[in-house]
Amino acid sequence: MKKIFEDKRILLINMLFLVVTFVFDICLLVTHNRYVFKTIASVLFVICGIVNFVLVYGQDKRNKLFGWFMLAGLVFACAGDILLIDFFIPGAISFAIGHVFFFIAYSMLHKINWKDLLISLAIFAVALVVILALPVFDYGSMLPIVIVYAFIISCMLGKAISNFAFDKENRGQNFIIILGSLLFFLSDLMLLFNVFSTISDPHNIFDIICLVLYYPAEILLASSIYHANIKVKAENKMLSESVDKK
Repeated sequence: MKKIFEDKRILLINMLFLVVTFVFDICLLVTHNRYVFKTIASVLFVICGIVNFVLVYGQDKRNKLFGWFMLAGLVFACAGDILLIDFFIPGAISFAIGHVFFFIAYSMLHKINWKDLLISLAIFAVALVVILALPVFDYGSMLPIVIVYAFIISCMLGKAISNFAFDKENRGQNFIIILGSLLFFLSDLMLLFNVFSTISDPHNIFDIICLVLYYPAEILLASSIYHANIKVKAENKMLSESVDKK
């Protein structure tokens, strides 16, 4: 995991993106101008993903695929952010598609296996208890959409957890991915309370927590595009040194 911090340049770049994005996040929370500040903050994490991808472009075919799928997930998340301002269902669909792309990207690092399914189903079971058993929600006709969405994001988080637990060679990369995925999951949980809860929330606490968790999650996922290639860079360096010695 120490290799994550070896390249100070990319670490500083991603930290800068995190700080600037968080500034716009705070502006959003203070002004409630979602059209301007939410759009800018969302576009920033896509740009962060593009920057990370460009820095590692062409190093390895498998991890390049990882980067492409992660970028697709970030783009759909950005679109979901913007659509949610006025159109909840299209926004939720866009987010769901983004989660599918994230899941595929995670599968580029470690093949899909039965452990992924078990972990994902366990997370989904907990999510269902929250969705169906807590008497504080009123979904109306939206319940099927909420359940399908919960299943998709549970699979994304489940795959991230499985990779971290069982892929011993990519610990550092998978740590970033699991942290980003978990923050994303918790952010969506807060969104669930914010949109469907009957609990009085005069200070918009659920919305605040949702946004505070969400943008760091996206920056972490964007930065994982670079860090997923650290192992490849190390292997290429070792191979080059071996050839030079010969």
